[in-house]
Amino acid sequence: MSETPSVVVIGAAAIDEWYAVSNLPEPDGGAFASEVTSAFGGVGANVSVALDRLDRDVTLITRVGDDEYGRRAREYLAETGVDASHLRVGNDPSTRSVVLSAPDGERAIVTTGESLRELRLTPADREAIAAADVVFLPGYTPDAVSRDVLDLIESLRSGDREKEAVDGDPPALVFDLSGPVEELLGRGTEPETVHGLLHAADLFVAGDVAAAAYFGGPAAAVDRIAAAQRTRGAEGEGWPRAVLTHGADGMTVVADGNARRFDAFEVDVVDATGAGDAFVAGLIDQWVAPLGNDAERASSGRLADGVRFSGALAAINCTERFAQRGLPSREAVERFLAARE
Repeated sequence: MSETPSVVVIGAAAIDEWYAVSNLPEPDGGAFASEVTSAFGGVGANVSVALDRLDRDVTLITRVGDDEYGRRAREYLAETGVDASHLRVGNDPSTRSVVLSAPDGERAIVTTGESLRELRLTPADREAIAAADVVFLPGYTPDAVSRDVLDLIESLRSGDREKEAVDGDPPALVFDLSGPVEELLGRGTEPETVHGLLHAADLFVAGDVAAAAYFGGPAAAVDRIAAAQRTRGAEGEGWPRAVLTHGADGMTVVADGNARRFDAFEVDVVDATGAGDAFVAGLIDQWVAPLGNDAERASSGRLADGVRFSGALAAINCTERFAQRGLPSREAVERFLAARE
C-alpha cells in the first residue's frame, strides 16, 4: 500500500488462561479440562495485532498491572509491531481471562482484574487519538474513557481543531458493543454512552448476545438501525454502517437503511476465541482505515468485498488455537479468498 493510515486502539492487553474442556458446562453442570495453558489476548490487543499483521500502523492505549500477568502481556506486545508507548502499568491486578474452549471450537470467557477499569486518557493519549485516522474502542472500555473519546471526536467534528492542536480531518470512530449490557455495567461503557457512540460512530459492530441485550434482539437491532439510517439519511446526517455478527451463521450488514445477510466461511474450527476481534480488524482495514469517505468503498460491491475479506480473516484465525496465533497476513487472506472464487 502507498500509504499506511494510523489506527489507535483502546482496550485490554491480557493473558488468556485457556482450558481445553470436554464441553461447555450447563448451569450446575461440569466439564473436564484435558489441557490448561495460556496465551496473549484481550480485545484491544487482538484487534491491534490483527491490524499489525495486515501491515497497519497501529497504536494501543491500555493499562496492565504490575504483576506477572502484566509483565507477560508487555513481553508479548514487544514481540509485535504494535506501538505500545501508550501502555501504562498500575498497582491493580492485571485484566485477564479464563477461556473454556470446547472440542467444536465454541467457548465461554470469564474476565477478572482491575487494571483496564482504571484506565483514563492522558493528554498524550488525546493527542494520539486526535491525530489518528481511525480510533477503535470496544464496549469493555471504561465509561469515563468512552465518554472522553466521544467528547473529543465531537469537538473535533465541530471544527475545534485549533483547540486540540492538530491538523487534518477528525478520526473515524469504530465501536464494538462487545458484550451484553449487564456484563458491561460497572466495568465498561454505560448504556447512555453507548447511545452517543452509536450516533457518532462511522462503523458499529455487535454480536447477537450484545445486540439482544441492548436492542431487545438481533431482529430488533436490524429494524432500529435501518430505520434510523433512513430517517437520518433523509435529513442529510447519515448514520453508522453497522454489522451484526452471528458466529458460524454469518453476519448481517445494515447500510443506507437496508439489511443484507452474508454467510460465514466454512473451515475446520479449532478455537473461535478472538474470531470476532479479527473480523472487526478486517472491517477497519477494508472499510474505514484506507479511505473512510471514498465513494467506491461506500458502494455495494465494495461493501461485499470488505465483508468477505473480514470473514476470511476471522475464519483463518479459527483454524489455530488461541486468540492471536492464527491471525493471517494480508497475502494469506488473499490466497484464502482466491481459492474460494
